[in-house]
Amino acid sequence: MESKLILVLILVICVSVAADYVRPKPRKTLHFPWKPRAPSIPEQVHISLSSERHMRITWITDDEYAPSIVQYGTTPGKYTSLTLGGSTSYSYLFYSSGKIHHTVIGPLEYDTVYYYRCGGEGPEFHLKTPPAQFPITFAVAADMGQTGWTKSTLDHIDGCNYDMHLLPGDLAYADYLQPRWDTFGELVQPLASSRPWMVTEGNHERENIPFFKDGFESYNSRWTMPYQESGSPSNLYYSFEVAGVHVVMLGSYAAYDVYSNQYSWLKTDLSRVDRKKTPWLLVLFHVPWYNSNRAHQGEGDRMMESLEPLLYAANVDLVLAGHVHAYERSKRVYNGRSDPCGAVHITIGDGGNREGLATRYIDPQPEWSVFREASFGHGELKIVNSTHAFWSWHRNDDDEPVQSDEVWITSLVSSGCYAVNKHGQRKILMEP
Repeated sequence: MESKLILVLILVICVSVAADYVRPKPRKTLHFPWKPRAPSIPEQVHISLSSERHMRITWITDDEYAPSIVQYGTTPGKYTSLTLGGSTSYSYLFYSSGKIHHTVIGPLEYDTVYYYRCGGEGPEFHLKTPPAQFPITFAVAADMGQTGWTKSTLDHIDGCNYDMHLLPGDLAYADYLQPRWDTFGELVQPLASSRPWMVTEGNHERENIPFFKDGFESYNSRWTMPYQESGSPSNLYYSFEVAGVHVVMLGSYAAYDVYSNQYSWLKTDLSRVDRKKTPWLLVLFHVPWYNSNRAHQGEGDRMMESLEPLLYAANVDLVLAGHVHAYERSKRVYNGRSDPCGAVHITIGDGGNREGLATRYIDPQPEWSVFREASFGHGELKIVNSTHAFWSWHRNDDDEPVQSDEVWITSLVSSGCYAVNKHGQRKILMEP
């Protein structure tokens, strides 16, 4: 059945390119042997930020009568609080999901380890809440998949001291084969159950079938993000604040023209950002706007044309994207050229996907492109204080994390750009 579906779904086109720069080859998709367990035992546990002091706990059971409760406390085995949440489920062709539980717990203390149990039974998990203020460290990896390289990336992330994982699209690479969502949930549970994973959608989450299935049903059911809490009408784009950082997660596959809901929501969200409270402003989406790799050339141009003026007016510090299976970092850039008041753009679609690396680049290298390399790896962003952040990219080289690119970034609030824009470019955010 799976092989037939793969043939039918060949329309999900994967672009492979010949390598003129030798890099590690793709590794095989991981095998997940079936493990017998009681239907009420929680599986695929992951957490995400609901608000600054609330956490959403998500898990799946095969038992439709299992309760959506979370017991939690700051001492192992001793639970002082209990919260009841809700649940959902979905069907996709011949597949029926388990019961997907979503329970929001809190208010929680900052920078604190909590121990929790889902559904009143099963193993105990633990999580650490983000800090209230700087410093804060984000792990960043996109285009994950379920290969040996994915496992290598996750192991390297697990070895770093971080507070939150940011993932700009392409999670499970299920591509219509719904059991792959389940195996992805199993694969990431050790990390995703202990630190919040904040994600946005990529093309491999779409899974739409014309006239039969709308897109993103599996993704929206399993990976609910704080869209309602941020005033967004869609789980495909939202924002949140953590430790002095305002983070905007945009949808490359939701309408983004000037008449769209996403455009209107983004204008409102950016206009409300208080840079005294959150001096850093980050934006993530899947398809990169600044890309000198031959793969996916021009795919982000229309979104860039529509939304880049809003990001520039708001003095966005850093943009993180995926989609291209390689790494690239730009200078501060706007409207296709270097600009000291523009955002730094980083493409990090190299988490371990099964499609391999995009190894061909456009020559000569554009003047705005600082560093580019086709290797699997992950990034770490440590925001030290209100003015300085340290970015590093760690290549997976023979299963050892090698720091291959690094840069100190100065916030635009401290550079003078914000003061100039405050009475100039920012007016676009206030226009009806």
